Amino acid sequence: MVLKGIGFSRSVSRADQRGFSRWGAAVLKNPADNVIESAKPRLQGPTDPAVQVRIQKKREDAFELDVAFTIAQGITIIFGASGAGKTTLLDCIAGLTTPEWGHIAVGGRVLFDSDRGINLPVQNRRIGYVFQDLALFPHLSVKANVVYGLSGIHGQECEQRVHKALDTLSILPLRDRRPAQLSGGERQRVALARALVTEPSILLLDEPLAALDLPVRMKIADDLRCSIQNLPVPVLYVTHSRDEVFMLGERMLVLERGKIIAQGTPHEVLSAPRGETVAQLAGFENIFDAQVTAIHEERGTMTCRVGSTRFETAQVEIETPLVHAVQDAKLRVGISAGDVLLATSVPVGLSARNILPGRLLSLAQRDMIIVARVDCGVELSVHLTLGARDSLELVPGRQVWVIVKTHSCHLLAE
Repeated sequence: MVLKGIGFSRSVSRADQRGFSRWGAAVLKNPADNVIESAKPRLQGPTDPAVQVRIQKKREDAFELDVAFTIAQGITIIFGASGAGKTTLLDCIAGLTTPEWGHIAVGGRVLFDSDRGINLPVQNRRIGYVFQDLALFPHLSVKANVVYGLSGIHGQECEQRVHKALDTLSILPLRDRRPAQLSGGERQRVALARALVTEPSILLLDEPLAALDLPVRMKIADDLRCSIQNLPVPVLYVTHSRDEVFMLGERMLVLERGKIIAQGTPHEVLSAPRGETVAQLAGFENIFDAQVTAIHEERGTMTCRVGSTRFETAQVEIETPLVHAVQDAKLRVGISAGDVLLATSVPVGLSARNILPGRLLSLAQRDMIIVARVDCGVELSVHLTLGARDSLELVPGRQVWVIVKTHSCHLLAE
């Protein structure tokens, strides 16, 4: 049996036990239950926050999701490494997974409350959920795939909704094609249209563009932004892509091991990263173990030994900005590859405090950037232009000097 009143696009083996077909649509045990309420947009009260989540969820593998946040309408990015709990969070909101404890509300409507014994079934939550594995019906046309998400709605209203969803996502001319006749980007838009046509109270997107090549992903991401940024519903968007964060995100939450470690606008989160996950997102290609060896309060700096988890064997010391740390404290240091300079002779008369001799290990061209790997007691990645490589006559094995400004060294929580 298949539910049609909710915009799901996923193949979920576990979900079969919760009332889902293998095509990712929720089962409707009684078609009469899926009437206008699940399809009608609900007006949100002016004082109601769009989404309130406060939950704890434990898994059999000892992982625990423990998060609390409130967000308004607009696009919120959920970012984190694999296994951080991003999909588990979305599944709890959608009702695919039940938290041990907590509260979930969308637009003032309670979906889950452990204290009050509320746990709305999936088909009554009015959730639009688009997954990476789209699971479109191969034997149905684009239009029929989108219509499949609607139940209890017929005639002119059904036609109008489908036409609007297809037109909004610029796939109206493709309405009679089958999925096999579509490009990857076009199939993504069909899956999004199937979710939007139900007029959900919240839209969940779990890495919907991850399977696409970068140029296509950026084009579709721009289309997505135009399509969903003005929707009168909150959007939670999971991604690993830094480009998608900046292109789509109005706000972001960063998850690490089931906890929120940072939140705010992308600029707020990335301008002063305090965790390794955020540092990697911000573009810090070089992240090292560090131990404080000296504190210079009068200069606003401190000296850290970096490079080895056995600090007694590490010989490289760098000057970093002063943070609240004590002698021998263990930290992490992040340095962007674009903030590192190379010289082929000993630099003199520089304001930069960190000048390290090293040897060039390798050079690799990535588009119009040269990625150099330098051994200076630690292995450091450096980004150069093609012109810099040629003018400095850089080749593997050459003696170089690495130059890093003090304030290019970002201290992260261990």
